[in-house]
Formats: sequence, structure tokens, C-alpha cells
Amino acid sequence: MRVGLALSGGGARGIAHLGVLKALDEQGVKVSMISGVSSGAIAGVLYAYGYTPDEILKLIKELSVFHVMRPVFGKRGLLHLEEVEKLFNKYLGPQLRFEDLKIPVVVSATEMNEGVTAYFSSGSVIKPLLASSAVPILYQPVLYEGKTLNDGGLLNNLPIEPLHNNCDVKIAVHVNPVNHQAQITTLTGMIERTVMLAINNNVKLRLNKCDLFLEPKELKSYRLTSFRKADEIFDVGYRYAMHMERYIRQHVNK
Repeated sequence: MRVGLALSGGGARGIAHLGVLKALDEQGVKVSMISGVSSGAIAGVLYAYGYTPDEILKLIKELSVFHVMRPVFGKRGLLHLEEVEKLFNKYLGPQLRFEDLKIPVVVSATEMNEGVTAYFSSGSVIKPLLASSAVPILYQPVLYEGKTLNDGGLLNNLPIEPLHNNCDVKIAVHVNPVNHQAQITTLTGMIERTVMLAINNNVKLRLNKCDLFLEPKELKSYRLTSFRKADEIFDVGYRYAMHMERYIRQHVNK
């Protein structure tokens, strides 16, 4: 069975993808293809490159989020991605191509001028990976191959489409469950809430395209910026996927 994974974006919540990947490894599930966006794309590329989920978690914990979020106050974004690009170059290599990955990966980004989702699965990895998580306004867009690219989650935060016709089983991992008991008291919280609710609407449209939809509900209590709780978030993803092992096996072993 060719098993495909669609990994959603979700900021720090995306660390849960690593826990899910660790559980799948332990369950003996061989992933044939990954389609990821934003933090899901980062997790997918690092995993497909050859890092174990635990190694990726260690890498994330060693990085300073504030070190890579230096303001530049440009015309189209407050933050630049140069430091993030340096980190990708260090751990993946500046010349890495999609063809070099051990597992095929598709990275999604939003083409801002055309207003469409752009999928990347060949050629250079670094620029599309940067673009996939470049939140508009916050980050300057990435200019690549004549395209103006930003966060792919704007239009499609559950990129299941590239898995069709390529996989027998399509498993979607969504790390943005809505907290219906949220108490919004700050402007930052309101902005984060607005983005989450808007993005979740485009996820609902794709639920019927998945063979199995995994969504750890515990993640609703974590913010998109909760990187200091990386261990907890990783564990949430791992425990949830282990709890869902019976359902995963039912689909994978058809």
C-alpha cells in the first residue's frame, strides 16, 4: 500500500507532526509520499531528508525563534527570512533538490498575484520551503521562479490534492483544532484567532478527500507560538497517533 501523508500548517502546533511520524515509524507504517504546508512542510522535508522525529525535535528546541525573527520593516513585511534560510542551508544544504529526498515531498505555497496555490515537487527545496511558511504582512514574500509566494495555508492548509492518483491511502494530519471555549483578551490573540478560523474553513472543504483524518484535540490549548512547549506538543502528537493505531492499521493493511 502506498501511504501518503498530508501535513497541515500550525506554527508551534506543527511539532505534533513529529510525534505522529514517530508513532508511524514504531507502527511499521512506511510513508510513500508527503504533502506539507508551512510547519507541516518543514517537518515533512526534514523527515524525508533522513532526520528522525526525535532529531528534528532536538533541532527545533535548540533554535531561538527570536533570533530568526529580526524586524526589517520592509514594504511588504515586517520580518525577513534570511536567518531562517541560513538554518535550512545548514541542516539541509543550500543545493538540496526535491529529487534528493528519500521520500517524495510536495511543498505548497500561495502565489499572491494570481491568488492560487503553487505546488513544488522538483528542483530546489529551500526557497519553496521558506515561502510555504512566510505569513503575509509578518514576513516578506519569497520571490522564486517569477512568482510572489507566501504561506500556503492561506488557501489550502490541508494539501491532500497532490496525494491523489499517487497513493492508495491518504492520511491527513491536522494540528489546528478549534478551541470553542477560547477567551480572547488581547489584540494579538484576536489576530491569531482570526487567522485560525479563516484557515480552518478551507480545511473543512477537504475532509471528504481523506481516507483517514487525524486531529489531536489536545492541541487546542496550545498557541501557534508555543515553541517553548515543544516537548509537550510532540508528546500530544505521539500519544494521539498511538491511540489511533487500530484505525491507522485498518487503512494501511487493507
